[in-house]
Amino acid sequence: MSTNLAETPAASLAGPVAQLARRATAVVSNLRDTARAARSGARREPTFSISEAARLVGRTPAAIREAEKDGRLPEPPRTETNRRVGYTLAQVNDMRGVFGTRPWRAPDDPCAVIAVQNFKGGVGKSTLSVHLAQYLAIQGYRVALIDCDSQASATTLFGYVPDLDLGEDETLYPFLRYEEMTSLDYALKKTHFDGLELIPANLRLFQSEYELAARMARGGGRLLDRLAQGIASVADRFDVVILDPPPALGAISLSVLRAANALVVPVPPTVMDFSSTAAFLAMLDETLEELATRDLAPALNFIRVVASKVDENKSMQKELIALMRQVFGHVMIRTPLKDSAEIDNVTARLMTVYELDGPMTSKAVRDRCLTYLNGVNDEILVDIRATWPSHAGRLRKEGLA
Repeated sequence: MSTNLAETPAASLAGPVAQLARRATAVVSNLRDTARAARSGARREPTFSISEAARLVGRTPAAIREAEKDGRLPEPPRTETNRRVGYTLAQVNDMRGVFGTRPWRAPDDPCAVIAVQNFKGGVGKSTLSVHLAQYLAIQGYRVALIDCDSQASATTLFGYVPDLDLGEDETLYPFLRYEEMTSLDYALKKTHFDGLELIPANLRLFQSEYELAARMARGGGRLLDRLAQGIASVADRFDVVILDPPPALGAISLSVLRAANALVVPVPPTVMDFSSTAAFLAMLDETLEELATRDLAPALNFIRVVASKVDENKSMQKELIALMRQVFGHVMIRTPLKDSAEIDNVTARLMTVYELDGPMTSKAVRDRCLTYLNGVNDEILVDIRATWPSHAGRLRKEGLA
């Protein structure tokens, strides 16, 4: 006979819930060491052939070989058959230093702070945030990814089990809570991508929503600047800061909006997601107007809409993408981010497409996936560079300005 929980006194439920919690915790504890060992063995920088490295560095393979011969660059290790082992991203960045091709912003250029935001979950927000951060790192930029969502999807894609591997003092939580803290440096973690650092999240960050809201209700409107202050404390070390906020209009999301100077909105081309995004934009407009009345409105350098999780076999999605192009015009990124078995398979393993040297599905599927990912990320990169005066001449030379 089943038990109707609605009719069961709360006190009598405490025992079964505690028992379930103990069982689940015991299983997770047993899995933790194995999971950590597996992750530490799997997480490594992507590697690049000499032709790929040359393209990324902006020199020829011959120039790289010459620099290795004359000692400006160390020769890469070789296999037993004398074949070159691929270059790591750290080695590629060393090449950029030797050849003078680092693409960093000039010190007077503003740090790009990009919020990848939509108030609806399941739109591909964290997937886009992490792949954008890794793409920019591969291109040679200094990047920080700040996971502002207590669900910690972005953190998980870097190989952490958030509520096992991380304490609350390793997240944004203490900085948002204690106003005497002056820097976010304590929370930045190196990742397996050279030049990319992460501020992770875990479930404890959810507590900040209530605490910030309560303090703002008591007249602490300037608490919305707290995240912006934290980013400013480390911004000189980065070219781009990417924010992955929670899918809700709460105190943290408002703080993200206040801190950002650019906004990227992923929208799957379904009626439900388009309608939700229309509501999000209306709420965003009202929110920005309200912030403006308090002199808290952000200054956005650009806004971009990305068609995400696109299934090219569905005719209705094609119609909706056409509609989105009419509605959003030049704000919409030309390249759609198509649904891909490659992304599904790697994210199921808590990894990303950019960190694997070979396909998890097939070469054709992976190549197609990379074409769309790179297309989206490159359009966003052009927008970022357009905000940097030091890149104006190079953009014109490349025909992008």
